[in-house]
Amino acid sequence: MLFRRLEYLVALARERHFARAAQACHVSQPALSEGLRKLEDELGVLLVRRGRTYEGLTPEGERIVLWAQRILADRDALRDEVDALRTGLSGRLRIGSVPTASGAVSLLTGPFCAAHPLAAVELSTDLRSEDLLRQVRNFEIDAGITYLSGPGTDDLRTLPLYEERYVLLTGPADELARHPRATWEEASRLPLCLLHPGMQGRRVLDEVFAGLGLEPTPRVETDSVASLFAHVRTGHWASIVPYAWLHVFGVPHGMQAVPLAEPVHSAPIGLVIAAREPGSVMARALLEVARRTEVAAVLGSLPGA
Repeated sequence: MLFRRLEYLVALARERHFARAAQACHVSQPALSEGLRKLEDELGVLLVRRGRTYEGLTPEGERIVLWAQRILADRDALRDEVDALRTGLSGRLRIGSVPTASGAVSLLTGPFCAAHPLAAVELSTDLRSEDLLRQVRNFEIDAGITYLSGPGTDDLRTLPLYEERYVLLTGPADELARHPRATWEEASRLPLCLLHPGMQGRRVLDEVFAGLGLEPTPRVETDSVASLFAHVRTGHWASIVPYAWLHVFGVPHGMQAVPLAEPVHSAPIGLVIAAREPGSVMARALLEVARRTEVAAVLGSLPGA
């Protein structure tokens, strides 16, 4: 029963709503509330601030939920380990990815599923980098694929996969479409469609532009790389997209991909998992697959690389 009550607490901390937490745990709201009260009685501290609606966790509750996440993650890891020893790796691998790196995820999921035919994969490919790292730390996902540059991954185990590079995606009528290379300054003068400013992939581009003293003003901003391609397809916009996405879409009809230079910029993309040992057997299995998979070589062999 303790595990179940800890699950209630973790669900409430995640959902921040009693009814949604109960639904996530497949119990009624009164059953969830009663389970939380029993957990409080067992631990001897108040965990939840209660009112007419959910008002948050107490300071004690915030600390206990961290322990609950670890305990439940260790329980799940133990079960997966036993299953792997008995019948081979099975269960569900949960991977999160930032949108700009989601096109490369298939280079790992294919080999993983081939190596572990009893396992399944669950993907979340539209996570912001901050949310992805939080979910890895909170054991909500087994592994993430995100940017390794900048702060935020020091307490996690990381494996570099490839260097994200950038191309100018534009229509064939644009003069730059006939050039072998385009500069960031030339790109800044085009009617741009870019990712939302709050996304790490956009922040990387903004840093490059700022370093060159440029301040482009995109007319359209989106949270989807696929949407960038769709807008360029209309012939009204240009965009700057990760080279890895050409592995997914190629260069669609009606578009031209022009490598960006002056400067040639790249950002490291890698796999992140929790650093705790022994940790998730799923995460360890994915890490081993990633070490054997030449992601950078595949992406680097794209036309124009």
